[in-house]
Amino acid sequence: MPRRFSPVAFGLATVLLSGCVGALPELDFDFRGNAISGARVETAPRPEPDASGLISYESYQVVVARRGDTVAEVAERVGLTSAELASFNGRAASDVLRDGEVLALPRRVTAGDGGGTDIASIARGAIDEAEPGRTAAAPEVQPGTEPVRHRVGRGETAYSIARLYGVSVRALAEWNGLGPDLAVRENQYLLIPIVLEESASEGTQAPGTSIAPPPPSAAEPLPDPIATAPLPPASGGGPTPPAPEPEPEPQPEAEAEAEAEPSSRFARPVEGPVLRAFSSANEGIDISAATGTTVRAAGDGEVAAITQDTDRVPILVIRHDDGLLTVYANIRNISVTRGQSVTRGQPVAEVGESDPSFLHFEVRRGFEAVDPDRFLP
Repeated sequence: MPRRFSPVAFGLATVLLSGCVGALPELDFDFRGNAISGARVETAPRPEPDASGLISYESYQVVVARRGDTVAEVAERVGLTSAELASFNGRAASDVLRDGEVLALPRRVTAGDGGGTDIASIARGAIDEAEPGRTAAAPEVQPGTEPVRHRVGRGETAYSIARLYGVSVRALAEWNGLGPDLAVRENQYLLIPIVLEESASEGTQAPGTSIAPPPPSAAEPLPDPIATAPLPPASGGGPTPPAPEPEPEPQPEAEAEAEAEPSSRFARPVEGPVLRAFSSANEGIDISAATGTTVRAAGDGEVAAITQDTDRVPILVIRHDDGLLTVYANIRNISVTRGQSVTRGQPVAEVGESDPSFLHFEVRRGFEAVDPDRFLP
């Protein structure tokens, strides 16, 4: 199956897109004025780390600091250089960490392969040396759902991130060892707590539900049609004039807009069958293409952003003159720069490696993802 680009892990988070869209109303990043009162979201506790402080998932690992640890000491304990751990987390090697603070690892490590100074690490090292051919045990991968790993963007706060994922700020702080001021840093990685249950007290709105009352037709059947007598003929005995034609019902805005969209607004960025169509779980389409295939700009525009997802895979965003954005992911060898003007069909990158290989392509109007097939020939 092609790699999934979730709405959040993918990013194209609010901060990135706000820079691409242009003038927008002032945003309330903390969402304090929009809080949903009465809603209760239950989250799982963060898993306990192993003796080295590691929590290992299928796709990534994090390490949990102990009281008084510096970034350099944590790096030594898990077998990384202080420079790579500090750089990956936007920290300095000498920074002192809080008890329970979480750092993301830039690559996978084996428990205890850093030869740390804690007793458990020393004991493991002695056993490994005493038994020829023995290798350090791989860390246990956490079972169940893997939490999203969110990279903090410029302007984001703990409040806005918690609201984005529908979890409480308290749970976010507990999972990541945030301080009492709930401060987060740009480029910091946060684990998003896993939601177990979502409910709301009587008379309040649960997250993701509508507070609009149901239409009358949804509550009861329509009444039987009312019988009417024909109108008498007009004075003068002439024929009855024809009844006026009923006015056409107004189309919903989205349907009218869909019909108005020219099907060839954009060119296909690569040629190939669609492996995964647009849906609520996939905010674009995944087009099959061999690794190294040239990726072309879907239309005239300007390079609005070049960034990376949480797995450091490049993402390219092009802004077009009618308020649309096109997004290209699972790519490599980007050949354009931010702010550069591009033309329809211009090479901008190559398809990256994956199994099967594909290009992830999105079309967005502002923050909203729309079906790319509406714009492609």
